[in-house]
Amino acid sequence: MIDNRNPMYKDNGVCAMYLPQATQRLIELALAEDLDGGDLTSLATIPADLAAKAHVLVKDQGVLAGMEVAAAVCRLVDPALEWQPVLGDGAAVKYGTIVAYLSGPARSVLMAERTLLNFLQRLSGIASKTALYVAKIADTQAKLVDTRKTTPGWRALEKAAVRAGGGANHRFNLGDGVLIKDNHLALGGHDIVGAIQRARAVAPHTTKIEVEVEDLAGVQAALEAGADIIMLDNMSIEAMREAVHLIAGRALVEASGGITLERIRAVAETGVNLISCGAITHSATALDISLDIAINS
Repeated sequence: MIDNRNPMYKDNGVCAMYLPQATQRLIELALAEDLDGGDLTSLATIPADLAAKAHVLVKDQGVLAGMEVAAAVCRLVDPALEWQPVLGDGAAVKYGTIVAYLSGPARSVLMAERTLLNFLQRLSGIASKTALYVAKIADTQAKLVDTRKTTPGWRALEKAAVRAGGGANHRFNLGDGVLIKDNHLALGGHDIVGAIQRARAVAPHTTKIEVEVEDLAGVQAALEAGADIIMLDNMSIEAMREAVHLIAGRALVEASGGITLERIRAVAETGVNLISCGAITHSATALDISLDIAINS
């Protein structure tokens, strides 16, 4: 068990074998944030040798995500904790769904409670919001993708939650691909053709070149320069439809900007291949999940 005064006092090494180091560090930071100074209430009121059982209960409708992270929180708080998942990431849940059971030393259960719930609630909220958007375009050719508008330090987890909700991932970081955006073009004299040519000259031959455009003239320039993906930024539905017709399959077409649940269906019906949406990560509402505890007999 970790030291009751500070969760980072001892490194029991039980988390690293399960999750990437970046995620392990995030969990450690979250535990340190919550347990710096220890759990004074539990130390004062709960006997050290008392055991407890608990279940993790959903109090809303949505899609589950973050179960492996919740398990890792328990392992890091105390290897004696036993996490028993009932469902996995991507499972549809509703009010009253039990998604996991947790048992072990009562103090440790309480020490893990808030951190594991914070991860589950946030990530399940993203998966749930993603699923709503995906359902709107399920019978079209368009695929919903996320953006880099993620919580600092949480990107890998939040993008995994998007996948759990049925979406797909765009770039993970700036080194993950070439995406020429408005600020790149502003600094380069708004020369779309030149920007694509310069990118093509230095990027690996396996790298696709994507460029953001705002009008049909930009679409034409991107086509002339041989862009692999053309992002239609904040265009009207009619303009997107015209752009798809102009591109005619010569490049993948991505719609971006102003993508709402009410509008996404109309965007998909223009014929675009991809729809990128920042709201599924930056504006997701946490799914209501609680941990209910009972003393072992």
